[in-house]
Amino acid sequence: MRVLVIAPHPDDETLGCGGSLLKHMAAGDSVSWAIVTRGHEPQWSKDLLENKENEIKAVHEAYQFEHIHRMNHPTTRLDSQPQDQLIAHFHQVIHEAKPDCIYLNHCGDVHTDHRIIFDCVMSAIKPFNSTSHGVKRILSYETPSSTDAAPVNLAAFRPNVFIDITGFLERKLEIMSLYESEVQPYPLPRALDSLKALARYRGATIGVEYAESFMLLREVN
Repeated sequence: MRVLVIAPHPDDETLGCGGSLLKHMAAGDSVSWAIVTRGHEPQWSKDLLENKENEIKAVHEAYQFEHIHRMNHPTTRLDSQPQDQLIAHFHQVIHEAKPDCIYLNHCGDVHTDHRIIFDCVMSAIKPFNSTSHGVKRILSYETPSSTDAAPVNLAAFRPNVFIDITGFLERKLEIMSLYESEVQPYPLPRALDSLKALARYRGATIGVEYAESFMLLREVN
């Protein structure tokens, strides 16, 4: 299987589906990583941006992704970008990655970048074009501190797919710890203990020790 994980920002892929990505890799599946946005000065300092690039490099080495697609759209400014250009860029990435399965952030996340990315990706892989883009399965993942922080007028995350990551959780947490600029102290949602607690809760839903949960958006058989 060829898998593409779309991360609005680096760390979303690990927060939302890091254990599942590791499980894919252990099964011999090909996994690619698309990072949609990149930070910019003067909103972030040069030192912070360099540190983020070092984190991305370390995470890539830890996962050993087949390929990274750096899309380089401006973080927190996607609402000012022409959406037809963003959709076209997703067309290009999906054509290059040729995924059977896409992991995508949730449509109702509080972060505007996430919502715009969701809409643009879904536009790029419309179901009537399934024979050309080749995507057979689309799963949306939850991002702690974004999915759970959404206001009530946005779509709720209601998982209907669960993946047992019991054998992969500790490695997921090790990789998440490489994002030193993003990991929070407990009891905040991006603390390693909080991520472990969420995995335990999702695992309890299906009677395993640890799991990640997803919403199945489409499956073509």
